[in-house]
Amino acid sequence: MKRILLCLCLFLAVLPGARAQKLVEGATSDIPAQGSYTPSFKVDRAKKKPLNIILMIGDGTGLAQICAGYYANNGELTLTNLHTMGLVSTSSADSYTTDSAASGTAYACGQKVNNWTVGIDTEGKPIANLPELLAPAGIVSGIVTTDDLDGATPASFFAHQPNRGKGAEIWAEVAGSPLLFFGAGCREAFGNQAPETQAAIREKFLVTDNLADPALADAARIGYLPPHSEVQSLKHGRGDFLPATTTYAIDFLMRHRTSRRKGFFLMVEGARIDKSCHANEFEPAVKEMLDFDKAIEAAIRFAEKDGNTLVLITADHETGGLTLGSDGDPSKGSITGRFVSGWHTPIPVPIYAYGPHSQDFTGIQGNDEVSRKIRRLLLGK
Repeated sequence: MKRILLCLCLFLAVLPGARAQKLVEGATSDIPAQGSYTPSFKVDRAKKKPLNIILMIGDGTGLAQICAGYYANNGELTLTNLHTMGLVSTSSADSYTTDSAASGTAYACGQKVNNWTVGIDTEGKPIANLPELLAPAGIVSGIVTTDDLDGATPASFFAHQPNRGKGAEIWAEVAGSPLLFFGAGCREAFGNQAPETQAAIREKFLVTDNLADPALADAARIGYLPPHSEVQSLKHGRGDFLPATTTYAIDFLMRHRTSRRKGFFLMVEGARIDKSCHANEFEPAVKEMLDFDKAIEAAIRFAEKDGNTLVLITADHETGGLTLGSDGDPSKGSITGRFVSGWHTPIPVPIYAYGPHSQDFTGIQGNDEVSRKIRRLLLGK
């Protein structure tokens, strides 16, 4: 642990632009405490092979974002209740500082790639992602995100494009993916796609904007695309989409496993922590962090009950160069923060783990290594 903290301090010391850019300050006030969940740790660090892995990516979430949520929530998070953690280096193949597409691809495909590219290597060739690699072994997969489905991180788990901005092309790849479930934004974005893309997706998935739809009971594959109002930022009124959809996706994938000895892979992204930090909006970022922790709680509760599930919580990169101020009153949910950037930073991000083989993710590792470890644990190679 001392080695991890030392390395983190060294990276913080060389944060680009920290002296050159004016600080942008923010504060929280009267954020209601939401409590947290602490598991028993009976299944944590077990040496048996996990059947299921849930990879949770807090987009833009560094240690400061986690600490901000921790202090604003009266000194507790489900995330920080966990015992096992390490650090992840996020650099891309062509840059010290990654973008979400390159880091998402590293997590999805196990290779460092160039910024802005989705699911292709540095020579422009497609790389198999985790859902594609796991499907032949009978392991089912799903995606949940508060971003649009063609966002860089979720797209990395089903698409192969030279530029993350090719939204129409990314949407067109959904139908050919092995995913059994996706929950993302949004109904309006889907309606803007080409008729042939919509038809192809509807042919493979039961597309719905309501998880209470009775027709879902018999669906083999579900595409959940609620209205934009239900996936937008919390400051604009998003409800419990992320934790509720995470719970639904876990239950759906469990019911649709190919056998009791075959499991599932689920990627869950809290995308709007990053968007708040890009805008240097401190309180919205803290609230998004707390919402992400609710989704983490849902995953940890399931892992505790199931006993065969490994949960990994990390980030694609840190955004904003956030630091916390010494003023404020954490006992009242009142803290201050200061951003030094409106962009990503190369600071390593934490990774927390709970469940069988959580110990495999301690120390310092690359985001591509995290992917390869997931592959080895689920496939044995």
